[in-house]
Amino acid sequence: MLSQAVLKALNDQINFELYSGYIYLSMAAYFETKNLKGCATWMRAQAKEEHSHAMRIYDFIVKRMGAVKLAAIAGPKTAWESPLAAFQDALKHEQAVTKRINSLVALAGKENDTATGIFLQWFVTEQLEEEEQTDEIVQKLRMIKDSANGLFMIDHALGKRTEG
Repeated sequence: MLSQAVLKALNDQINFELYSGYIYLSMAAYFETKNLKGCATWMRAQAKEEHSHAMRIYDFIVKRMGAVKLAAIAGPKTAWESPLAAFQDALKHEQAVTKRINSLVALAGKENDTATGIFLQWFVTEQLEEEEQTDEIVQKLRMIKDSANGLFMIDHALGKRTEG
């Protein structure tokens, strides 16, 4: 059985994961307006992945006989000054998610909830990948600066992402 503190924190994380999906969907819409279809595809896949993270936590709460309590999802930012700025925001957001996951792991330990701690290890590993992948894109965008050809190449590569 989940403690009330862990249950509340997990429900808050569901909301944050859904909000994450909104952020990435908003970024996809931004990239669509810039005719950067590859970046939009990457962001849409990321939005879908965030939704799956929320559902993973949802299912865990249900299995532990807890009550899922959904809350309103805040509206995300809708415009960025450049593709680099959008991906920098994505990286900052992933770093915030990592901090939240680490706090959840610490809370599970404090509450002596081994099952939740083990469950959260998947998210710890996932966040390492999320930060690494997003940082790689940020670094490439920094390297190309204002090169239209470089942006075209990155956009093309990001458009090949299919998983989410």
